[in-house]
Amino acid sequence: MRTMNQVGNDLYTGKTSVPFVAKRKLWFLIAIVLVVFSALAPFLRGVQFSIEFTGGSQITVSQPASLDQSIATDTVRQIAPQAESAVTVVGGSDIRVQTSQLTPELTRQLSAGLADAYQVPIDEVTDSFIGPSWGKDVTNQSLWGLLIFLGLTFLILAIYFRTWKMSLAAIIGLVDVLIITLGIYSLAGFQISPSAVIGFLTILAYSLYDTTVVFDKIRENTTDERSGRTFGESVNLAVNQTLIRSINTSVVAALPVGAILFIAVFGFGAETLSDISLSIFVGILVATYSTLFVAAPLYSFLREREPQIAQEDARILEARAAAATSV
Repeated sequence: MRTMNQVGNDLYTGKTSVPFVAKRKLWFLIAIVLVVFSALAPFLRGVQFSIEFTGGSQITVSQPASLDQSIATDTVRQIAPQAESAVTVVGGSDIRVQTSQLTPELTRQLSAGLADAYQVPIDEVTDSFIGPSWGKDVTNQSLWGLLIFLGLTFLILAIYFRTWKMSLAAIIGLVDVLIITLGIYSLAGFQISPSAVIGFLTILAYSLYDTTVVFDKIRENTTDERSGRTFGESVNLAVNQTLIRSINTSVVAALPVGAILFIAVFGFGAETLSDISLSIFVGILVATYSTLFVAAPLYSFLREREPQIAQEDARILEARAAAATSV
């Protein structure tokens, strides 16, 4: 059985090769199905937005006798059975209850009920109303930030790689990551909060880094005019040569984020931390897939139609056929 080092060496030399370019029609078909399904997911399953987006009531119990979240859930169910609720431990010592918007009377009753259930004075229970405008502002600013980010990314990559087609492939890969990550969120029923939105924007930076590393190797391979390889073969070799690095980078990045997610969910119940780490964790996995199976093969597809590259590929294939015939 080959070790990882042997596999890495074989991938680098071309002795072992994953057909990222040769089977790109299959990868593109899978990518299209994933994107369409992800785009339809919010309509099939709906999207759960946090209270910051929808607005609602928030009640905080300071220093309760117990941090058992089921006590708050049962209290909300008894006093306001129609209200949707989310209960979290805040700062390791407080209980925060978020519900859909309640009337002032129901809010007072729920505050009193929580104070009684958690055995604290009523003045240790505070309530507030969160309007949807804050989440709307965050959404608008995030969308503007995303558009500016994509525009600048396209421009910088086009200057750095000296071809707009590499920029286009990278941007399509980023959009692919964003749509699929949102689809997974919707299908899994994860709640989209402002923290999750920040996480979505963060994974675009990671995806861009991973794509740039692979594209840098592609540029190096495709500028070697004496390689004897077609353009598609050079692209495929570059992706295989960086495959182990991409996997290692993703694993190294995903492990600490996964550890933070585990601790946040099962340790401290820190909702903000779990939202950010969850979106980044999902995004890292999707970004790795997108760079290998979408962005790089798409770049090869865009360039192979150029007359100069098509002629060079035809010359190489004819030379190979002639050599095979002479043997």
